[in-house]
Amino acid sequence: MLWIISAGIFVGVLSYWVIYEAYIQKDSTLKRNFPIVAHIRYILEELGAPLRQYIISSDTSERPFNRNTRSWIYASAKGMNNVIGFGSEVDHNAPGTVHILPNLFPVNQSDKDGEKDALPPVIGKNRKYPYQPKSFFNISGMSFGSLSANAVKALSSGAQKAGLYMSTGEGSLSPHHASGGADICFQIGPAKFGIRTPDGKLDESKLIEVAGRPYVKLIEVKLAQGAKPGKGGVLPKEKITEEISKIRGIPMGKDCHSPNTHEEFHDTDGLLKFVEHVQNITGKPTGIKLVGGSLAQSEELARKIAETGRTPDFIIVDGTEGGSGAAPLALADYVGLPLRDALTQMDNSLRKYGVRQNLVLIGSGKVATGGDVVQTLALGADMVNIARGFLLSLGCIQALKCQTNRCPTGITTQDKWLQRGLDPAAKSNRVANYAKTLKKDVFMILHSCGLTHPNQLTRDQLTMVVAPGQTRSMRELYPYPDDAEAILSETWNEKNKPTAKKNLRALA
Repeated sequence: MLWIISAGIFVGVLSYWVIYEAYIQKDSTLKRNFPIVAHIRYILEELGAPLRQYIISSDTSERPFNRNTRSWIYASAKGMNNVIGFGSEVDHNAPGTVHILPNLFPVNQSDKDGEKDALPPVIGKNRKYPYQPKSFFNISGMSFGSLSANAVKALSSGAQKAGLYMSTGEGSLSPHHASGGADICFQIGPAKFGIRTPDGKLDESKLIEVAGRPYVKLIEVKLAQGAKPGKGGVLPKEKITEEISKIRGIPMGKDCHSPNTHEEFHDTDGLLKFVEHVQNITGKPTGIKLVGGSLAQSEELARKIAETGRTPDFIIVDGTEGGSGAAPLALADYVGLPLRDALTQMDNSLRKYGVRQNLVLIGSGKVATGGDVVQTLALGADMVNIARGFLLSLGCIQALKCQTNRCPTGITTQDKWLQRGLDPAAKSNRVANYAKTLKKDVFMILHSCGLTHPNQLTRDQLTMVVAPGQTRSMRELYPYPDDAEAILSETWNEKNKPTAKKNLRALA
């Protein structure tokens, strides 16, 4: 008898639901015409993105990161076997494919002294508190708020174990960034989160207080982000907790939209004056983060640096293929230059006006493997910033749910239940393992090329397939200005290596 009653209740509820969808609601045509089938469609549509990567897509076809790249990161982060069998699945003859050129006489990989002594250039050598990075790649800006507290804690602890620094992103410095002991790059976005007055302007006393913390090593002034140049960050109200509200200095209950530009400056001269002011009041190395645009503006920036002597200590060039927790499709797909073009353009502009050796150039945007790092360094960067690679090391499954607060792996969500599954202590080891494997792969490639130090890489080490059967050198495709020598006449490596090692010992 009970089952008859239950069946009757089910049929009654189903009938009411079908009548409501077919005759009462007017928002959806599909549901009015096909009340049951339409919902099945929505369920399949919702499951489509996560299921395609397992059932339909090939190992090399997915974007942003294909299954082979993700599998390599997962294995590396877990300390498991990450080698492949039966050969590469990459189409090496496809136009756009980049090849790194090996040397007939590779460097003996058993010699680890070169790895130990290989350090990036000192950042802000003229500042009161210069910074000697320990790694050629570091963790790019990802805000607390966009990421969960547990994700930030894991990244900070993992970065400390691997000798990396991490950027706060524009969401300000949180206790979670400091919890793991990593060196920190504090990002100043247009909204001035964490260092703002009640009306959203820069509060210099707060900036000085933040910069005065010993673990804050660098300050970056964010002009734009690769995935959404010309638009400020967006934090949906669902992600704004009381803690985030307090750290950022923003209200709860409504979406947080950052301004798309800084009030303090509106041209290159103003930008350089602002950077110089931050350098002076904090004593910390200060640089800028930008997205590649016109050649004229890159050259104007380099020319103004040369004319005024106001020099950012570093410039981060973000490619349009960079990621974001939430970005408009129109900007992510159409606006900005890819990293390859943006980086070579900025490198050449700085060389042309004779200021390249005065600052550190950092590339970012869809860099995840050792090959990606080597290519970016060869194109002109001194260092590389990585974001999504480290998210994958935490266990990100590329579910493409970053903007919904429903990240299934607890990384890009403020939902307490979802983020409880991410254990910071366990995941920090995965972050460190990934970083150590990445370093190993970078030097493995260097040795294959007959090199011992990343700063020996030039565009001569790279070729690109430009058409079936046609390959051209990257130096030919992206020539140095006036065919200048690829390695600067005054490289930091040979001249400053003892100083760099001394600085590292002092900072340890």
